[in-house]
This record gives sequence, C-alpha cells and structure tokens, in this order.
Amino acid sequence: MKITRFEDLECWKEARKLVKMTYGAIKLNKQVSADLRFSSQFSSAAVSSMSNIAEGFSRETDKEFLRGLWISKASAAEVQSLSYAAFDQGYLTEDKRKAIYEQAEKVAILTSGMIKYLQKSAPKKRKDRRDDSRTPRPNDPTTQ
Repeated sequence: MKITRFEDLECWKEARKLVKMTYGAIKLNKQVSADLRFSSQFSSAAVSSMSNIAEGFSRETDKEFLRGLWISKASAAEVQSLSYAAFDQGYLTEDKRKAIYEQAEKVAILTSGMIKYLQKSAPKKRKDRRDDSRTPRPNDPTTQ
C-alpha cells in the first residue's frame, strides 16, 4: 500500500488517539484544568507528537521527514513523563496514567519503526504527494 497522506500513517493515527486521551484526562479533572501551565504543557506535548509526524511527512525530503519523526518521538516521551507528574499531583488515577503512558509508548514504537524504515532506504528527494503540478520554488535545483 502506497502512503500518499499523513493520515495513512499508523504512527499518526495512534498519536491522534494520544491527543484525544490527553485532552480527555484534562477535561475530566477540574484540578488539572485549573492548572493552566501544566494542562497546556500536557496537551501541547501530545499535539506536538501528532503534528510533527504530519509536518515532517509534508516536507520534501526523507531527511526532513526524519527530523519530524524524531521530534514526535521525543514529544511522546514528554507525555509519558508528564503522565507521572499528573499522577503525582493527583490529577490522574494510576489506571489513567498507565493508559496514557502506554499509548505514548505505542506512538514511540511506531514512529521508531518509520524512522528505521526511512534510514534504511536510500536518501532521496520525495515527490510532493499532494499535487504533481506544484509551483516550483525560486532557486529550486530540482526544477531547473
């Protein structure tokens, strides 16, 4: 199956689930909702994991895609760390902390798999998957 959209990537789909879980945990607990700095950091880390997969995928090269994947993986680890902080503050039950942690781990594992796949493949410039008739960029050596 050829992947033509970031929405086709399993790592992105699982990161989306992580975002939903994180926001759900924030909405269910008035204490964490009131802690604006913490809730913002917690949700931002989850959204960063999902968004960096999409952003990296939309870039022109595997090198740039890899960069987005590495950032995504680090953001998933941040969610894992913050799940402990949320538990320690009484914002999450152990079961909820564990569920969020495990979902972040799933994102990290899938993202690592994509990283390994891209690192094995020959470095190359990828064609823009969205539109073959894209406007060339000024000084773009691939269009000259």
